[in-house]
Amino acid sequence: QVRLDTWLLHVWLVQEPTSAMSTRFKHAYLARLAEHAERYDEMTEFMKQVVNEGTELDLEERNLLSAAYKNAVGQRRSSWRVVASLQQKANASGDAEGATRAEDYRTKVEGELNEICQAVLSLLEEKLVPASSGGEPKVFYLKMAGDYYRYIAEFSADSKKDQAAQNARRCYEQGMAAAVTDLPVTNPVRLGLALNFSVFYYEVLKNLDAACQMARKAFEEAIPELDHVSEDSYKDSTLIMQLLRDNLNLWTAEADQ
Repeated sequence: QVRLDTWLLHVWLVQEPTSAMSTRFKHAYLARLAEHAERYDEMTEFMKQVVNEGTELDLEERNLLSAAYKNAVGQRRSSWRVVASLQQKANASGDAEGATRAEDYRTKVEGELNEICQAVLSLLEEKLVPASSGGEPKVFYLKMAGDYYRYIAEFSADSKKDQAAQNARRCYEQGMAAAVTDLPVTNPVRLGLALNFSVFYYEVLKNLDAACQMARKAFEEAIPELDHVSEDSYKDSTLIMQLLRDNLNLWTAEADQ
């Protein structure tokens, strides 16, 4: 997390104190407060107001948007996994009543997950992607859209799962096309997109070969260019590359079994 006082100083120095900006600044400031207080549902609402101001988000605002929805969804994804596991255990042990209660609770969590995912997808696909001037912001938003469709696919079934998976793949592919054109191979957003796209292939589509190919290509393309990475992005780039390599090692070991 960025220190709140440092971020406030930055905002005051670089942004004009217009009435519209004051409203936008207020909501961004409240979002940062909510993040520090770990009140992520409220953080998403504040960032929704920032997006609805209608102008393109700067880097700090993009990171706030991502953090808000990632944390709001992340808590519920963890809850869903726990409840789904307990439901499976109840079914396996013949505890019909316990399984029914777990299923009801899992459905409740899925409803919350779906609501949050649909809210951020609406912001991304109706406002942020169309208004993006291209380059890193566009790739960032398409990656986010792919991620939230992937999350929907995780807890959905049958035709809803298939539709979410198709949408996730569409967003990831559009993001990769833009990244290849506009971003260097060591850019953290491009690397993060490759990482998440490969995870999508592995976890949702169950396509081990495609997952390995995606991860390997991104890693091997970035390695020779590390000496040219700026100091600002070096840490993020190398961290994502480590995750790519870790996944690749796990997946190739699985393929060899």
